[in-house]
Amino acid sequence: MAGAKSKRVLLHACCAPCAGPCLERLMEAGAEVTAYFFNPNIMPYEEFCLREENLRRLCRVYGADYVVGKYKGEHERFLEAAKGLEGLKEGGERCEKCFYLRLSAVADMAKAGGFDFFCTTLILSPHKNAELINRIGFEVERKVGVAYLPSDFKKRGGYEKSIELSKKYNLYRQNYCGCRF
Repeated sequence: MAGAKSKRVLLHACCAPCAGPCLERLMEAGAEVTAYFFNPNIMPYEEFCLREENLRRLCRVYGADYVVGKYKGEHERFLEAAKGLEGLKEGGERCEKCFYLRLSAVADMAKAGGFDFFCTTLILSPHKNAELINRIGFEVERKVGVAYLPSDFKKRGGYEKSIELSKKYNLYRQNYCGCRF
């Protein structure tokens, strides 16, 4: 996280429980962080709204800015990317396409907003492959032209910290990534 010192970071946030430890670490490193809730994979729409409201509450606690990405239209892009892969287990090719879709949107927003870096909270989950997500982040960095900040937020007790912060701030903890598949 040393590269984030006194830099502007656009943090892709999948949910409030995952965002908490990531916001803390980045802010402690001196970064100016904006959380970007871009998750067109989340179904149903009511689940999307619940997660988004919890992230807003958490960002207010941390004094972090946040941006909410479009759902309408983008959800259809996710479904198109997932077409033919609906029956695969979590962690496979469908997830890889979803990560690429979301990280590309975050990088585009980071570039348009003049951010120094973009990164993601997806890496906090013990169910997500940090190596794969970081590889995709670097692919997107080369394509879009804004620096990706690699990480593995689950290390050093990150996931456990998310549970602690969820209890402290009474955050909604979902039991699935958001994808109905």
